Amino acid sequence: MQHVSLKLLTEDVPLAAQVLADCGLFNPETTTETIAKELPERPGTEFYRVFSNARSRFEKICSRSGFTKPANIAPYSKVELAELQDINDKLCQIWLQISKLEEQLHQFNEQQTALKQLLETLKIFSKLDVDLKLFQESAQFLNLHIGTVPIENIEHLIEAIALAEHFIDIFHRDEHIAYLVVAGPDEHQEKVHAILEHADFQALPIPPEFHDHPQQVHTELTAKQKQLQEQIEAVEGTIQELVIQNRPLLEQAYQTLNHAAAYAELTETYRGRGQLALIEGWFPSNDLSQLETALNDKLNCPYVLSTRKPSPSEYRQVPSLIRHHRLLAPYIALVKNYGPPRYGEFDPTVLFAITFILMFGTMFGDVGHGALIATAGWYFRDKLKTFTPFLIVAGFSSIFFGFLYGSIFGYEEVILPALWLSPIHNPNVMLLIALYWGIGFILLATLITVINRWREGDYASALFNNTGLAGILLYLGGFYAIQKWMATNTFDTDQQLALLLPLMIILGYKWHENKMPFIERLLVTLIEGLESVINYLANTLSFLRVAAFSLNHAALAIAVFTLANMIGSPSDWLISQIGESSANVIGTIANGLVIILGNLFIVILEGAIVTIQVLRLEYYEGFSRFFSGDGRTFSPLTVGLK
Repeated sequence: MQHVSLKLLTEDVPLAAQVLADCGLFNPETTTETIAKELPERPGTEFYRVFSNARSRFEKICSRSGFTKPANIAPYSKVELAELQDINDKLCQIWLQISKLEEQLHQFNEQQTALKQLLETLKIFSKLDVDLKLFQESAQFLNLHIGTVPIENIEHLIEAIALAEHFIDIFHRDEHIAYLVVAGPDEHQEKVHAILEHADFQALPIPPEFHDHPQQVHTELTAKQKQLQEQIEAVEGTIQELVIQNRPLLEQAYQTLNHAAAYAELTETYRGRGQLALIEGWFPSNDLSQLETALNDKLNCPYVLSTRKPSPSEYRQVPSLIRHHRLLAPYIALVKNYGPPRYGEFDPTVLFAITFILMFGTMFGDVGHGALIATAGWYFRDKLKTFTPFLIVAGFSSIFFGFLYGSIFGYEEVILPALWLSPIHNPNVMLLIALYWGIGFILLATLITVINRWREGDYASALFNNTGLAGILLYLGGFYAIQKWMATNTFDTDQQLALLLPLMIILGYKWHENKMPFIERLLVTLIEGLESVINYLANTLSFLRVAAFSLNHAALAIAVFTLANMIGSPSDWLISQIGESSANVIGTIANGLVIILGNLFIVILEGAIVTIQVLRLEYYEGFSRFFSGDGRTFSPLTVGLK
């Protein structure tokens, strides 16, 4: 990556912005405080403000009206502030008209929702042949009540209410509640009130719109609903007509905003003074010739282009451009999930892809299950999109190791012979392979850390830290000492030196780096030294899960087959009931179903668990050693509206 400085006249910045955007590789950068003092002006501030308003209004109009953007973009032309302001004003007028119509639509929709709720409520009263207005006013000489009572209280209520010379009409029921009308002479009001209260009677409020018989109310509400729908359609039609009338203007606005977009985006970073402007940013080193050619071809004005390499102190500010084949897109996404790489760091994408595929296949090796995963990846490719290769490659890795293990749908060395070994029959070999895989992975990750620190100019850390060369020597020395001790049951001087010498180097480095009082410095140094040893040991043992899951896969399959055999063996009672032949058929079907469902269970559940475990090993045993994940994502200046 190269730091690019482009000096030119302020009036030529819009064209330069378009040229830089056409390249698609220029990441604008805010100028430093020193340069900001020399060039204090922000010439494009007003342009950016007007552009932002116009773009916002245009996008709102498109989203509310269904306006489709034209496919063809006119050849680039410079957009003046006055032209952009004119477009913004016209879009403002259109948006104000649409906003008023949208407000009407909102009100009509609210009324329509209220009508739907009223019609839903009216269903309760549909079987009630009485003017509902009676329950909204006090009736002379008549005691009327309408409400609900729990179903279990109905019988007692009917008996009690009859003694008060009232009658009950139940007009609706559901699972727990009865809807009813109570009517009678008004001289027994107090007695009826007590009876209803004892029966847990709840008064049912009658909406003011229910001022007639339910059938008549339904007719009126339906008519209102139809009228509202016609009004809504009329407003929506008015909006569409408004868009059609202004389509030429909207197309012009789209073209203008597209031409202005690159310059508007650049106005946030570039500075000027008088007639002079300065644009700064980052550009990939390998593509600088493309930039120079584009500037020479399209800028017919004086300019000065200067480039330089970033200094180590700028590395944290330099954006990281990740370029890989599109098939690696899912692995790039998973790397970015941990964090974007810092500039100058080792890009782990390819290493991550290779090790992930190998570990997944090792832990989930099965020809049949791998074929299911690959097939699912292809079948759901429209939904998975860029993650389609991830599933397909994982499936093929599982198929490859399935042939090595002789495993197909959980059957190990039954249908297929093992081209290499069967994990369930060689657990010690699998554990040893996993151990050596972990050692190699950790050594590689630590070596990458050494390279990263050396590139950053942190030579002391690269050589003497526990994640540096001294750490590699400590790890190798520990491996040598433990291996010889297990083989000969001795711990000789060479073993002790292999451990102590690199450990003393690490402790010395930690002591030098810690600027604390003596006691604290001593404790911190000893703790960090001990932590170095424990971390290497724990990280190595963590890779034993590679073998554990390859064994677990076979063990789960054995459990499925055992369960299938148990269910598939018909009992004596079943044989006595339907006969031996029929019982055997049912047993065979049950056996097959259990095997099929069991294999699906293994593919879905264990496949997901293995994926998570591989990611854990990649992130915590690999990335955490050499990958900071705190870099800046490359964000190039782009052509047109985003």
